[in-house]
Amino acid sequence: MEKTVTAAPKRFREPLWHVQLAVLAALVLQLVLPDAFVAGPRYVLPILEALLLVALVITTPREPIFRSVARRVNALTLVALITLANIYALQRLVHALLASGSVTDGHALILTSINIYLTNIIIFGLWFWELDGGGHGSRQAKTPAERDFLFPQMATPELAPHGWRPVFLDYFYVSITNATAFSPTDTLPLTLRAKLLMTIQSFVSLVTIALVAARAVNILK
Repeated sequence: MEKTVTAAPKRFREPLWHVQLAVLAALVLQLVLPDAFVAGPRYVLPILEALLLVALVITTPREPIFRSVARRVNALTLVALITLANIYALQRLVHALLASGSVTDGHALILTSINIYLTNIIIFGLWFWELDGGGHGSRQAKTPAERDFLFPQMATPELAPHGWRPVFLDYFYVSITNATAFSPTDTLPLTLRAKLLMTIQSFVSLVTIALVAARAVNILK
């Protein structure tokens, strides 16, 4: 009697090109910001972020499941730098509006607001993707109870494809809905750090839309 050998389930390996493309998009958005909203010399921070992106690519193992301290440090440092630069740009924009009232170029103000808003979506999509379940390379080995986000496919696995795993675009979608609705939609935050991140993103989006964009529309009238 022949013995049937069952093949081990194939590990899911998430493609990373869309993550790298998102980081590059954030860098481009930083480069086109007006000088008044850039932290420090214009090209210093983007160059540092580009170097961190290269280091991140080099230090990312090729295995589906891994633990790499070097990669983790590079990833969190990169996303933190982009986040701080975007919050600084928003702070400078709000200060320019409230301090002197001398801002008269509504078109430039709207374009800057869109820049900050789009960057906000990208960077928090990166935060969600990097922190959930220990980040890329670790979360496949985690149970739903050890994850930071509960996706609808996890709550109702019978409606999801077999072996479904969230990829960066899923976290990017969560970031878009949170920045637009200022609250979770179909994906729920399970941990305090996930809730804190979503709160910060909602606050940045609210300030950008409610204060800056409204002021720009008044200037255009």
